Amino acid sequence: MKVTAIIDDDLVNNVKVFTQSSTVTEAITIALKDWLDIYKIKELNKNLSNNPIFIENGQKIREMNRSI
Repeated sequence: MKVTAIIDDDLVNNVKVFTQSSTVTEAITIALKDWLDIYKIKELNKNLSNNPIFIENGQKIREMNRSI
């Protein structure tokens, strides 16, 4: 998708440095993917805090992990 956006040069340059990207497109793509990953983790943590998982017996979890 081709997008025209007005973004501060310092912000774009910082993103390029931190993502170690050579192009603006690559830097913004990496930054957006990272942002989405962080957002999804925050949502998962929010859901888990509302419905925590209680483990009474670690053996069941070990068996589940080994079966996957």
